[in-house]
Amino acid sequence: MPFKTYLVEDNAVIRENLVSFLEDVADAQVIAHATTETEAVTWLGDHRDCWDLAIVDLFLAQGNGFGVIQACRNRKHHQKVVVLSNYATPDMRERSRALGADAFFDKSAEIDLLVQYCESVGGAGGGTSH
Repeated sequence: MPFKTYLVEDNAVIRENLVSFLEDVADAQVIAHATTETEAVTWLGDHRDCWDLAIVDLFLAQGNGFGVIQACRNRKHHQKVVVLSNYATPDMRERSRALGADAFFDKSAEIDLLVQYCESVGGAGGGTSH
């Protein structure tokens, strides 16, 4: 059964490619998406039990992914939050983890690791942090 994924990504081309990729390669169903921090935080607040995985970009059309990660701090145990960003510096990775992200993946170099993570989350109900 596909796990429900919420995608926070402001680039339409990347978002569309990710949706197709996640649904084809990882057993994911993208149920909604947001392009801004405010939109994402509002949706997450209104749909607390509707998602299994949130994939969050750090730099958005308005606001940033750090606020989205922080909005997920009181999520259920099975719900995972991962960052998918082109800015995969040690500082960004650490800041994301400190705010509550379960994992961080570089958009340009770690898509295969994201797929492995999705498979572990979908198949085992949990995964390891990268």
